[in-house]
Amino acid sequence: MTRTVKVVIEERGHVLLIGLNRPEKYNAFDRDTWHEVARAYKLLESNKDLRCGLVYANGKHFTAGLDLPEWTDVFSSGEWPDIPADECDPLGLRPEHRCRKPIVMAIHGICYTIGIELALGAEVRVCGRSARFGQIEVKRGIIACGGATVRMVQEFGYANAQRYLLTGDEFDAETALRIGMVQEVVDDEKVFETGLALATNIAAQAPLAVQASLESSRSYLLNGMDECARLVAREVPLMKSEDAAEGVASFKERRQAVFKGR
Repeated sequence: MTRTVKVVIEERGHVLLIGLNRPEKYNAFDRDTWHEVARAYKLLESNKDLRCGLVYANGKHFTAGLDLPEWTDVFSSGEWPDIPADECDPLGLRPEHRCRKPIVMAIHGICYTIGIELALGAEVRVCGRSARFGQIEVKRGIIACGGATVRMVQEFGYANAQRYLLTGDEFDAETALRIGMVQEVVDDEKVFETGLALATNIAAQAPLAVQASLESSRSYLLNGMDECARLVAREVPLMKSEDAAEGVASFKERRQAVFKGR
């Protein structure tokens, strides 16, 4: 029997495309899908030529969520799967295993449970006008255990988060934009190209500066202002990098900068 590739990857310039590819199951996450996404994140992390990731989905929907029968033993154990050396944590809940490069999400159709949590672990999210979101674990007698109970509060505000965490109700694209689930809503047929344009734009910036900015922001969320300020001070040597010199030169010469990540 031929094994289906459940996540397709493609390098396009400095962007790694990561495509959920289980359309016959509405891209529901089984264990293989989880590990293939985790390995794609590690590829983004480890390849010096890759600067940003774009996660999208093939088929009608982004993801219908977890393929629950596949995860019964995980829920029973109370632990997410271990992260081997060739993977990153797709949810970014374990800082030591989190991909250090930025990730953009391009969401269309249904985006349930693990889809929301995967997206909230990324940096920027766009969606189509007909997208539908649902953190529906309470309807199944379980809790959202992939970060939603924390990140929805961080991103949406406490009451907005509880409105959907405690009811499991769906919300639409316009609500997602209003509460911060996504940063842009576009026509359905433009979701991928909009996400790719954004990821390409991020990848065109100085990679050392992008990663330092991302580390600073993540530090604030994890550790508060004091630690964030310490890390910002630590990045002073960045101003002496080749990329910093190129940035100044391109400004003076009125041209597009060409960054090398050095």
